[in-house]
Amino acid sequence: MNETRIHYHGELEEVRSDLIRLGAMVSETIGRGTAALLDRDLHAAQVLIDGDDVIDDFCLGLEERCYRLLALQSPIAGELRFILTSLRLISELERSADLIVNVCKASRRIYDVEFGPQIRGLIEQMGVEATFLIRAAIDSYVDADTSLASALDDIDDRLDELQVAYVQAIFRSHSEMNLNLQGAVQMAMIGRYYERVGDHAVNIGERVMYMVTGWLPEKSGAARQRLREAEAEAGVEAGNSRAQNDEAGEAARLDSPHEEGSGEVPDGA
Repeated sequence: MNETRIHYHGELEEVRSDLIRLGAMVSETIGRGTAALLDRDLHAAQVLIDGDDVIDDFCLGLEERCYRLLALQSPIAGELRFILTSLRLISELERSADLIVNVCKASRRIYDVEFGPQIRGLIEQMGVEATFLIRAAIDSYVDADTSLASALDDIDDRLDELQVAYVQAIFRSHSEMNLNLQGAVQMAMIGRYYERVGDHAVNIGERVMYMVTGWLPEKSGAARQRLREAEAEAGVEAGNSRAQNDEAGEAARLDSPHEEGSGEVPDGA
C-alpha cells in the first residue's frame, strides 16, 4: 500500500475516532442537562447552552474533513458509504445536542414550577433512556453491528412509552390545579425533546445498516410508491381502453341500417 493510501486510511480512522468522541460529548450533555433540569441549576443549564457552540464547531470541522475526503479521494463502495454515513451521524448527533439545549432553556422558564415525585422520576428515566440509545447507536456504528442497529427502533419504544406516561402525568397535575397551563406546556415540550433524541438514535441505526449493507428503509417506501404509481397508471389505461371500446360500439350501432316494417296496407283501406 503506497503512502497516499496509508494516509487516506488514517484519515478515515480519525473520522471514526472523532465521531466516537462526538457521541460521548452528546451523551454527557444529556446527563448533565437532565441533572440541571431536576436540580433547578440555572448556572449548569447556562453552561450547557454556551457549551453547545463547542459541539457545533466540532461538528463543522468534522463535516469539512468528510467533504474533503469525498472531493480528494473519490471513495467507492464501503468507504464511500462509511463517509456518507459519518456525515449523516454528525447531523443526527448535533441535533440531539440541540434538543438538550432546548431542555435547558425550558428549565429556565419553569424555574418556579414544582415537580411531583412521579414527574421527576419520569424525567430521570427519560434522560437515562435517551443516553443509553445514543451510546448504543454509536456502538453499532463503531462495531458495524447491524443487529444492534436494527434493534434500536424496538429499544426506542421504552422511551416512547415513558414520554406518553410523562405527558399523562402532566395532564393529571394540571387538572388537579398543581400545575399552571404555561408550566404544563413547557414541561410537555421537554418530554418531546427527549423523545426526539431517541428518534435520532434510531436514525443513526438506519444509517449504520446502510453503511454495512447498502440498504435504506427509504428504498422500501420508494418501491411501494413506484408500485402504486404503476397500478394507478394501469388503472387509467384500462379505463381509457374501456371508454374507447364503448365509443367504437356506439359508433357501429349508429352506422348500421335500421330494420323497417313490411309496409303492407290492410285491405279496404
